[in-house]
Amino acid sequence: MTKNPPARAQRDTTPARVVIGDAELCIADVVAIARGEAEAVLCDDPAYRAWLEAGRRALDAALREGRPVYGVTTGVGASQGNAVPEAERKRVTQNLLRFHGVGTGRALDEEEAAAVLVARLASLARGYSAVRPVVLERLCDLATRRILPRIPEEGSVGASGDLTPLSYVAALLVGEREALVDGEVVEAGAALERHGLDPLALEPKESLALMNGTSVMTALACLAVDRGRRLARLACAITAMTSRAIAGNPRHFDAAIFALKPHPGTEQAAAWIRADLAPTDDIAPARLQDVYSLRCAPHVVGVLLDALAFAERAVQIELNGVNDNPIVDPDTGDVHHGGNFYGGHVAFAMDGLKAAAAGTADLLDRQMQLLCVPATNGGLPENLTPQGSGAHGFKAMTISTSALAAEALKLSMPAASFSRSTESHNQDKVSMGTIAARDARRVLELCETVAAMLLLADCQALDLRGGTPDESGSAALCARVRREVPALDADRRQDLDIDTVLALHRRDALGLDPSAD
Repeated sequence: MTKNPPARAQRDTTPARVVIGDAELCIADVVAIARGEAEAVLCDDPAYRAWLEAGRRALDAALREGRPVYGVTTGVGASQGNAVPEAERKRVTQNLLRFHGVGTGRALDEEEAAAVLVARLASLARGYSAVRPVVLERLCDLATRRILPRIPEEGSVGASGDLTPLSYVAALLVGEREALVDGEVVEAGAALERHGLDPLALEPKESLALMNGTSVMTALACLAVDRGRRLARLACAITAMTSRAIAGNPRHFDAAIFALKPHPGTEQAAAWIRADLAPTDDIAPARLQDVYSLRCAPHVVGVLLDALAFAERAVQIELNGVNDNPIVDPDTGDVHHGGNFYGGHVAFAMDGLKAAAAGTADLLDRQMQLLCVPATNGGLPENLTPQGSGAHGFKAMTISTSALAAEALKLSMPAASFSRSTESHNQDKVSMGTIAARDARRVLELCETVAAMLLLADCQALDLRGGTPDESGSAALCARVRREVPALDADRRQDLDIDTVLALHRRDALGLDPSAD
């Protein structure tokens, strides 16, 4: 089988435009479109369009020759033994998306739903799914115009891909169920009409191609990888602040130490901490060796960074892989029946990511305790309370970080371990990749919140110390927080402070660049 379509035009590099089909997408492409920072357009190179048309012709030829094609001439799943007469094929195509409308739970938000559209596009645009260009163009239109499927997130076992949640994508194309438009839930047909789009009439196999893939778990995984790297950078910046606040020993982060056990993530974490601590010649350490939550912080965050590196490779392959069934080869006309819809690599990557992120949440919670206890904080007031204020300081905050870290650790149980047989034992070994990706999202949310709380505590501690040298990364970070959140000089609610810092982090307004070495 030919692995790639013919050579095509050079990718358009205009920042606000991502061309689908002319080259592999990267995670950053998915994130940019999902956030509305770029538009998706289908490659218009004639050779590429001919490649897409060849795939559809190959399917038509197989059907004319009477060859069996799963989901077109047969039923689906355990019903594959049922023959589908030619006259019934379009009706079966429509019914397939309808009977999978059994999703439950929270609906994906707009960013997540847009990422799903892009992830499905990336796979179908390879040209091995026998999907007409008009279907791909419509997916581009929906992503760019922000007419998004309302997708309940529960109901996928991660093989055959994400059948149930992806049925909501197919339903939007034909004008059924609901859409998200400008934050509003709108009937799908009305949403299309509002933008001058007619519902599509899907041809045989097209609904199966839209549904039978790993694009929901992959979309969530793309967002998680992006989010995880920004979290790792923040955790290192916070560690530097904590070290400085308690008069920690900066030599714990010397490059020579990490060169002797050179895990790439650990070396990167230590480099970030050193950069944020500089200059270190003004730091007189209070002790020879700090406790593990400082001394071993690069090793803990390093696991997260190395888990992210693995996840990025696996997710990028999944994103650009042909992950449906059956696969139609435009070159040879062969129809391959296999299991590329199995999401095992995404499951493994997300289970690893959530475990590493939970470990980071635990690390940051331990640092919060260090800051608030006089025996370990180098002479700061208990709970970082200003002298004579009569306040309780960060006492309650330590309870919250502990609760959130515990929840993150609880969720680190690998979802892939819970494979079970379903669908009349046809799907008798499944990946649970979508559940793993949803777990990873939640663990990252919890870890970000712990980080926001600790960042507030670090700013308070450094204020009590009289600040830090102006040229240090810690000083710059503290200044950004203080522009939005004042120091704690009396008891007040701090949930709004936490929300403010979280918002700063999530819109990349803390001045931390996770792409910088």
